[in-house]
Amino acid sequence: MATDFYSVLGVPKGADAASIKKAYRKLARDLHPDKNPGNKAMESRFKDVNRAYEVLGDDAKRKLYDEFGEDALREGFDADKARAYKQWQSRAGNGATGGVRGAGGFGGGVNLEDLFSGAVPGGSAGGGDDPFADLFGRASRRRGPVKGRDYEQELTIDFNSAVRGTSLQLRNPSSPEPVTVRIPPGADEGSRVRIKEQGAASPSGGPNGDLILVIHVEPHPLFTRDGDDLTLEVPITVSEAIKGARVHVPTFDGDVTVKVPPGTQSGTKLRVRGKGVHRKGRDPGDLYVRFMVHVPTDGPELMKLADELAKYEPKDVRAGLHI
Repeated sequence: MATDFYSVLGVPKGADAASIKKAYRKLARDLHPDKNPGNKAMESRFKDVNRAYEVLGDDAKRKLYDEFGEDALREGFDADKARAYKQWQSRAGNGATGGVRGAGGFGGGVNLEDLFSGAVPGGSAGGGDDPFADLFGRASRRRGPVKGRDYEQELTIDFNSAVRGTSLQLRNPSSPEPVTVRIPPGADEGSRVRIKEQGAASPSGGPNGDLILVIHVEPHPLFTRDGDDLTLEVPITVSEAIKGARVHVPTFDGDVTVKVPPGTQSGTKLRVRGKGVHRKGRDPGDLYVRFMVHVPTDGPELMKLADELAKYEPKDVRAGLHI
């Protein structure tokens, strides 16, 4: 049975990109193997969610999926030829070729399993009279070797390596030499890295399949990430919050100095442009510094200072706190 990727993510078919991304991130957090160690059902669902987002999170893939279903994701798929075939099938269904019918596939009366295996409804086994026998580049009279099957492997990396990029040495059981894998800067939870010809051997002497790494990212003790933006909580003192200050904060490009405005409230955010995640071909993300005021708890004069400070406080800071 075909998988409904929209149902997997729990979104309607007409959902916008932001809603799809939000649903994916929530599911990815809840189902992550680090949160559910040893839970095979959660692990399987986590893979399904990643697969669904790989398609629905990509505009081009999503359009093809909406039009043709999972068949559009197969290797060698040709959308133009598929549309032509649908038109041909439609004419066939209206009696143009004797009322040819099929099941599954596009929902237009053709089973794509037949197409991929070279058995074309309404035509000869050799495809001599069928102009679509070479659909998807997989003619029924296939010549030459075929590519081996792709392998998929999960890989967990630390947050720093995901942001900065890293190189890893992986062992392929079928090869005595290790494989160097380059994880590009900006890899995110669910990112996929394809390594050419490190999959299964071809059954007919063709090239090996590929190895596809599904990336999982460990959480960071200081930073949280949303797309290419990072957030960092920075503690400040009461006096710094009242008077203002300049404080040093870490970034993945090195420390920077930021200004604490006078009268800063706990939870106030400051945006530092371009200090988030850098990904090739995109503008860099931003760093959001959230100031957290730390109140002193010890000291013999603390109560007196608090009483003095109360003279300058609003009469009722919770005046608007009601339903």
